[in-house]
Amino acid sequence: MTLLYTHMESPVGPLLLAGDGQALHVMSFSTGARPRKPEPEWRRDDAPFKEAKRQLDAYFAGDLRCFDLPYHLSGSDFQVRVWRYLAEIPFGETRSYGAVASALGDAGASRAVGAANGKNRLAIILPCHRVIGANGALVGFGGGLETKTYLLRHEGALPATEDRQFDLFDI
Repeated sequence: MTLLYTHMESPVGPLLLAGDGQALHVMSFSTGARPRKPEPEWRRDDAPFKEAKRQLDAYFAGDLRCFDLPYHLSGSDFQVRVWRYLAEIPFGETRSYGAVASALGDAGASRAVGAANGKNRLAIILPCHRVIGANGALVGFGGGLETKTYLLRHEGALPATEDRQFDLFDI
């Protein structure tokens, strides 16, 4: 399937949005730990993304706490369950990887939750930035830890003056 895509500027840098004209398939960071670029077969078209851009702008302006966009999820059953759970984490709150695993019925699956989180193609829309380490550490994030810190501070989940130890292995 050939996807359509566009770029938009944001307070955390350029964002890549891609979809099929009906549903959003990708909302990714163009910089950071795992930058995403358009695939060669994708076609640039800004028109289908007006509502997604409007909602993202409203989110960054502090006027939107929950996205209402059609999106497409493609992954294993477990990954899809994790991604759907992400959408249930309220604005301004966080959950540990272990808490997500427990909520999904498998308390021992925190690393699998971390792996699924890392495959989330709809960053911010499905707020994987709200998942943190068991000790409160901000761990792995495709947009980079500075972006994760910004998003959590923007939502009030992390005090503006607090700096936490980053521990990539404590999930």
